[in-house]
Amino acid sequence: MIPFISLISSLTFHLTGIPGLEEMHAWISVPFFCLYAIALVGNSMILFVIVNERSLHEPMYYFLSMLSASDLGLTISTMSTTLSVLWFDAREISLDGCIIQMFFLHGFTFMESGILVAMAFDRFVAICDPLRYTIILTNARITQLGVVMIIRMIALMVPLVLLFKKLSFCGPNGLSHSYCYHADVIKLACSDTKFNSICGLVALILSTGIDTPCILLSYILIICSVLSIASPKEQHKAFSTCASHIGSVAIFYIPMISLSLVHRYGHQAPKIVHTMMANIYLVLPPVLNPIIYSVKTAQLRKVVLKLFLTK
Repeated sequence: MIPFISLISSLTFHLTGIPGLEEMHAWISVPFFCLYAIALVGNSMILFVIVNERSLHEPMYYFLSMLSASDLGLTISTMSTTLSVLWFDAREISLDGCIIQMFFLHGFTFMESGILVAMAFDRFVAICDPLRYTIILTNARITQLGVVMIIRMIALMVPLVLLFKKLSFCGPNGLSHSYCYHADVIKLACSDTKFNSICGLVALILSTGIDTPCILLSYILIICSVLSIASPKEQHKAFSTCASHIGSVAIFYIPMISLSLVHRYGHQAPKIVHTMMANIYLVLPPVLNPIIYSVKTAQLRKVVLKLFLTK
């Protein structure tokens, strides 16, 4: 029994950098560091501006602050291991470290998916029922939505973690990425992973599987409502208010769905394909979301420019 406990406690996984480009890791780390820095600074700036500027204390910006907080969590949860691999060739991560990283990585992903649904609902109410906007989206209701998203994240992640703890690993534990991704880690187990795969699929269905149709439905209703507006100028104005959110949805869901499909069906794909898609999936939304909203949202852009010009 004692040797078994010792084996579990010393179990480690081996992270992967960029396959075939190991000698270039020092150079590759430069753009990665810059992207992480942009994500951290950009999302921190959005949070700071929204918290301190009273004119931005509106439902749309509350949801945007949640999105920025989620992007910060997603960035921080993977930044340490990715840069450690590229800078110091530190490839080992313990079982507990892998579980913690996996919990926060997937947890913040589920959170972000839920926040994008809430933002779609916000745009739907603002365009289709503007007179009741402040009545429907009260501060109390926004808080309730935030709590529901956190509860859903925990409810989806706890079974994944508990089932993962029961797995046995007896071979080379080399991962395909520089972080612990659930679908990647369970492939290394030498015990039955059927329930883990089912639980992972159920979690995906109960998060993005529900969220994606909700977002599509909201935009179908928005389009129908906007097209009934007689003035082309008003139509353009209504659609322009949705541009930032549509961009965030695209850069979040397209890489995530692509990576999930590659892990499940692209077993013959080169390792570098898995690695690059995984990095795009994690880095792209946190980097681009602050840029998209700062550029496309006039009120936020004015406050950000004012902040920099007064320094």
